[in-house]
Amino acid sequence: MSENEPTFPQTPAADRNGHAKARQREEDGLSISRRSLLAGSAGLTLGSLALNGGAAAQDHGAMHVAGHASRSAPVGHLSQRAYSVPTPVANDIAHDPSVVPPPIGERGPETVRVDLETVELEAKLDDRATFRYWTFNGTVPGPFVRVRVGDTVEVHLRNHDDSWMPHNVDFHAVTGPGGGAEATTAAPGEEKAFRFKALNPGIYVYHCAVPPVAMHIANGMYGLILVEPEGGLPPVDREFYVMQGEIYTEEPFGSDGTLTESYDKLLNERPEYFVLNGHVGALTDHYPLKASVGETVRIFFGVGGPNFVSSFHVIGEIFDRVYLNGSVTSPPQTDVQTVTVPAGGAVIVDMKLEVPGRYVLVDHSLSRVERGLAGWLDVEGEENPEIFEPIG
Repeated sequence: MSENEPTFPQTPAADRNGHAKARQREEDGLSISRRSLLAGSAGLTLGSLALNGGAAAQDHGAMHVAGHASRSAPVGHLSQRAYSVPTPVANDIAHDPSVVPPPIGERGPETVRVDLETVELEAKLDDRATFRYWTFNGTVPGPFVRVRVGDTVEVHLRNHDDSWMPHNVDFHAVTGPGGGAEATTAAPGEEKAFRFKALNPGIYVYHCAVPPVAMHIANGMYGLILVEPEGGLPPVDREFYVMQGEIYTEEPFGSDGTLTESYDKLLNERPEYFVLNGHVGALTDHYPLKASVGETVRIFFGVGGPNFVSSFHVIGEIFDRVYLNGSVTSPPQTDVQTVTVPAGGAVIVDMKLEVPGRYVLVDHSLSRVERGLAGWLDVEGEENPEIFEPIG
């Protein structure tokens, strides 16, 4: 690779302990069929199994798989695979919203290499449960990709050896068949690549497009690519990367243990969880956005979906500039309270922070807050009574 070909470094793949333990349990003959569970045969408690002389029951408690499949799952669906008794893991797939590549600015077109690795892993869904996510580079959303108009982008996608499913990537910024999906379809252990020229500036979604596409997206396979216009965007003090998604589980919201995906609920568009950056609490307890009074912040906001439109709103703030539908060549709207973002769409919002305090990021379809969708923007600095002052 020449010196003028920058790369997007790969986010380190998450801890593989969950995979190793699952394989060991399979070797021990303690795997069960998820197909039979989803067909309504029975729940399973780990207390009924004897691992290492029966010690596992106390360590892991109980795991119950509820519900049943009323329609056939697609070929390759997880319900048609042997599924090992899960062990709770501490992996965290949340993407830190402050991790955004720096602005490109005035440089000319170059060749840019983007490395993606598709990784399936069990990770935290909330404080009580885990879920088997499918990811790009071990995070949800996947890495933020930043190029400029006129760049030649080389995308290299490797499907991790431990994956159960084929994966690929469809970039909405691509002019070409499938956005690169067919060219990058890779079985576990394979690597595929393609190149494209970034013709249209804007903020675009990318996602896995292996059928059933909605299942791959719902399990975490989405991200954003920014194609900067010539000269870049107007400068701001801080940039953040936030995406909304839905998670469909057999078990109801708030259940304990390792939760299982529900293909039936996915087809009927009945998610149990709505999340920002991958899991409940990702942008509150874990990675709250942080800024200071007087700063102008920019949020690159996208909706992975796969099904629901977002009414993106920051409680207590007004968006000074909004680049609707991800267009950076159209004049931005000003003084906007709430912006509608469709599934598979994105927006850029800028706002100047004038009063300290905690501001809450929500989808203003507010019932979704009760299913996990909220984030915090914590602003530090001097009080500003000319703009806001409690008076008793």
